[in-house]
Amino acid sequence: MKIGIVTRSFPEMTTAEAAEAMVKHGFKCTELCFVQTDCNYWKYNGTSDISSLSKERVMEIVNTYRNKDIEVTSIGVFTNLIEPDEETRKHNLEYFVKHMDYASYCGVKYVATECGFVPGKRGVQADTYETAFNTLFESVKYLAEEAEKRDVYIAIEPCVLDVIPSAKRMRDFIYQCNSDRVKVLLDPANLIANSSEEDMFKYLKDHIAYFHGKDRKVNDTYGRVIGDGDIDWKLFLSLYKEHTPDVPFILEYVNSKNCGEIKQRVMEYWEKI
Repeated sequence: MKIGIVTRSFPEMTTAEAAEAMVKHGFKCTELCFVQTDCNYWKYNGTSDISSLSKERVMEIVNTYRNKDIEVTSIGVFTNLIEPDEETRKHNLEYFVKHMDYASYCGVKYVATECGFVPGKRGVQADTYETAFNTLFESVKYLAEEAEKRDVYIAIEPCVLDVIPSAKRMRDFIYQCNSDRVKVLLDPANLIANSSEEDMFKYLKDHIAYFHGKDRKVNDTYGRVIGDGDIDWKLFLSLYKEHTPDVPFILEYVNSKNCGEIKQRVMEYWEKI
């Protein structure tokens, strides 16, 4: 099992320290968001000023992990692709494309994002759903064309709280985009209230870029660490082993203090399959 951890688990560390922590706990891959103390640019659901972040600097960061035998699976952007203000959305898309440039230059295969949301109005709302969905479709079609030019892939993370709230809807969206550059970042915690463990693989097994590893109670808004929610991990990991055994499984919602413990939980589930 290729198990990793997001760099967002170590915001108090430098890049080198984060890489050392990953080695210490036996992680093999990571989702790279620029959150470390020596390269702090990441902004959830928005953008930051990355004008001073050169592709050469990103390559230094990527190589810091690679030199420790840690695969950089993706660069995480997580901006808002359904921003209703056209000028702001255009800026968000340019920001995403710049991260594609980093990924292409560094040989990183995936660039990841959620659908995005308007603060205070997150979720499926009848009066805005069609508009938001169409905006998302336009955004992703454009990004897929840019991804093709750079030989990278977009990994979209669906969520019950967003305009793509289930595994089937994500599969349908991929088909509608009609581009093999559009993949899914599958976080089972984000779909468990709308999709069973079996449905996630039924609809998405052929489209998965990588996994986020976290848990959720079906009636919770936010996620939890693996083992503290309602996901049947023995079932989920047996389906993972059957359908996607070589796809990175990258822990989220853990930190430097508990990441070793949560990784051990995963391995204990794995050994029971």
